[in-house]
Amino acid sequence: MMKQSFVMAVLALGTLAAPVYAQSAPTYSKDVAPILFKNCTNCHRPGEIAPMSLMSFKDARPWVRSIGTRVSAGSMPPWHADPAHGEFINDRRLSAAEKDTIARWVAAGGPEGNPKDMPAPPTYTDGWNIGTPDAVLTMQEDYALPEKGVVNYQYFEIPTNFTEDRWIQAYEVRPGSRANVHHVIVYARPPAQPRPAGPVNTANRQPQEQPIVMAANMELPAGQTGGPELPEDQRKPLGPNDRPMPKLGLGPSIAGFVPGNGTRVYRPGTAGRLAAGSTLIFQMHYTTNGKPATDRSKIGLIFSKTPPTTPILGTVLANGQLHLKAGDPNARVDAEMTINRDMRLWSLIPHTHVRGKRWIYEATYPDGRKEVLLSVPNYDFDWQTEYIYKEPVKLPKGTVIHATAWYDNSPANKSNPDPSKDVWWGDQTFEEMMFTGVSLSIDQPPARPTAGQQ
Repeated sequence: MMKQSFVMAVLALGTLAAPVYAQSAPTYSKDVAPILFKNCTNCHRPGEIAPMSLMSFKDARPWVRSIGTRVSAGSMPPWHADPAHGEFINDRRLSAAEKDTIARWVAAGGPEGNPKDMPAPPTYTDGWNIGTPDAVLTMQEDYALPEKGVVNYQYFEIPTNFTEDRWIQAYEVRPGSRANVHHVIVYARPPAQPRPAGPVNTANRQPQEQPIVMAANMELPAGQTGGPELPEDQRKPLGPNDRPMPKLGLGPSIAGFVPGNGTRVYRPGTAGRLAAGSTLIFQMHYTTNGKPATDRSKIGLIFSKTPPTTPILGTVLANGQLHLKAGDPNARVDAEMTINRDMRLWSLIPHTHVRGKRWIYEATYPDGRKEVLLSVPNYDFDWQTEYIYKEPVKLPKGTVIHATAWYDNSPANKSNPDPSKDVWWGDQTFEEMMFTGVSLSIDQPPARPTAGQQ
């Protein structure tokens, strides 16, 4: 009898212990869903770039172990900047407490918990991460893509028909065929201005008409986008499906899409200018994947209701003369620019192709002081991030920004198309680039006192 009572007591304790343990472990409904909603579901939801949805427990349950592995390794959410240098408003990293919650949830087997504890899911505008756009501008054709082969950059013109200047508060570029679109750069060509009847007086040129920075190593090879044309006898004839660069030019770039990054929301008081009557030009880099496809990409724009106090400008830092020797596991390429007026740095977006592995940006100020602006020790071609500063960096006139990128052109790089070949700058993914998009604003000089104030 005593033995039977002892066994019954042990069973009772075991029965009681299970709910206590389950209650002490984090649950999806109460603890994990808020983390996923805040940090993950902008990509991990139906119709977005991620391979699976995490919007519900049913969606997340098959991926519990994978979530734990990726979070503990730091590969999800994707963020590649060294936290020792700079603070960024779009930092995707989870906090230590959030990582611990997910780790304990995974260790407990990924329990759902009480569905009544679920927070309200985030609301997304159908098809858009930035909210409902004020305007959507779309390619004017379904562009046919072959199942294989190299596709040159293609250019598509989209008239805006805006009768007055607009200020872009947010944009989102959405590819029509995600499997084929490598990148999109959206340019805005303003309407042609009539030439002055008389000679141009260059002595009265205003400072804002000059280039906003002075950059070295920008010369691109002939035949590549942005470089001089090849001699006529070396040019490939255009085919019926080619959409070449417009002869009227491109204008300034206003938006873009690269893997992992297709949106930008400017903070209040800042915006990018879109001139009245501009024509948008989509520069499309397509890759083939063994299946024929069509693409009709688009851009959504949200406009500022008032002109910004701080217009945001864009420029490029690049080294078009890069040369990576065959088999080199640690090839280094440098580029630099000199700031030619007082400015503020708002963001940097590093870009290489599949051999790029690391970046670092350093500012040398006029007083000789040096500062690392951004370090990306683990660059990832599949997640190209625009690093947007929490507070823009003051760059006095004469500041030099030096960029260094490292590449792995060796057989150890599993993404390397051919480690036996030297590599130069080129448009296609099997070639390489050393390119940085830079967003800046010009510090306005203090207003001159009027006669009554002197």
